[in-house]
Amino acid sequence: MKMRTYFAACLFAVAHVLPAAATVITYDAVLNGANEASPNASPATGVALVTIDDVANTMRVEVSFFGLTTPNTAAHIHCCTSAAGTGTAGVATSVPTFTGFPTGTTAGTYDHLFDMTLAGSYNPAFVTANGGTLLSAELALFTGIGAGKAYLNIHTSTYPSGEIRGFLQACENSTTASNPCEVIPAPEPGTLALLGLGLAGLAASRRRRR
Repeated sequence: MKMRTYFAACLFAVAHVLPAAATVITYDAVLNGANEASPNASPATGVALVTIDDVANTMRVEVSFFGLTTPNTAAHIHCCTSAAGTGTAGVATSVPTFTGFPTGTTAGTYDHLFDMTLAGSYNPAFVTANGGTLLSAELALFTGIGAGKAYLNIHTSTYPSGEIRGFLQACENSTTASNPCEVIPAPEPGTLALLGLGLAGLAASRRRRR
């Protein structure tokens, strides 16, 4: 009996020393005016990758966009809509815009790793509305993204409520941070080449970081 108790104690100790297995999921979105809550005829388009690590408590946001009718004024992730893939929601991430986002441009690329244990990664109103703590806000945001109830939106003065947006969807077979989305739905043929350049830039950035 003593030996069995000792063995159980050893297992308990090992279980609490070994790090927890991370759940890393990458989501993607195609951004365009047709995806806005009030669809518009903007010629702009873009793509976004959002990679979540629920053990490291990080969220990496990568965006490539071009063709905005006027320079962008803000970009955010909004969460959480009442139904997946439709509707509107308040801003969940940092305000007035993503940290370091190339504001004031009609085209650009963006890559930032958010520490979701920091208050600056959130809109304070989102924290208040979702339990009042950073932990509860992180859980609400990650759950909303996983449920398809969050979207990435880029705002301009022409379209202050959003010129292009897309709902985030889990990438097929995406299980590690080094495995980005395998397939991003193709845009209209006329914009494919330009989007390809943006995606190539995101891929190069991933390789440099690894």
